[in-house]
Amino acid sequence: MANLRAAQRAMTRQLLLDAAMDRFVASGYAATTIDEIASAAGTTRVTFYAYFGSKSEVIKALIAERLEDELAQLRSPQIADAVAAGTREQLGAWIRQAVAQWPRARPIVTIARAAQAVDPDLTHFVDAWTDETIEDVSAGLDKAGRFDADSRRLRGALAVGQLDYLFQRWADGFWGVEQDRMCELVTESWFMLLGDPA
Repeated sequence: MANLRAAQRAMTRQLLLDAAMDRFVASGYAATTIDEIASAAGTTRVTFYAYFGSKSEVIKALIAERLEDELAQLRSPQIADAVAAGTREQLGAWIRQAVAQWPRARPIVTIARAAQAVDPDLTHFVDAWTDETIEDVSAGLDKAGRFDADSRRLRGALAVGQLDYLFQRWADGFWGVEQDRMCELVTESWFMLLGDPA
């Protein structure tokens, strides 16, 4: 009986997360109400509050449970190793992998950034992956001993910042560039910023 209750609780929680995600995508974070999320999940406001204290708690759960899994696959050691190697081929392979995975992560990142504007307490949760990825790039440069030590973190911030900007705005054909060409251009930029010219 206890197992059945636990399974029902887990299912209700997932329904609320799914409903919140759908509503946030359809209407935006700020415009979505708790009543809409509860109704879309086939439950009530009271049930919502039994699982989440606020909409920001839902965003935190989406980041922790869905976004982190997607983005963790792109982080160390993959990115640190690609940066340490410093070749166009390895940097390009990592960028292509990131671009292939991005469509699954993008909706949550977009919602989280919109939520951050309304609820500044979410800033840490939204920016954590970017900061961690910058650290991974810096660690790759440290491992390779490439560039001045005081420039490595800034180089990581420039590289990750450009990729983050593109990911937020780019779609195939946007700016007249298709996905393969975009990957080539980003690879070239990263190689100039991070690569080993030897």
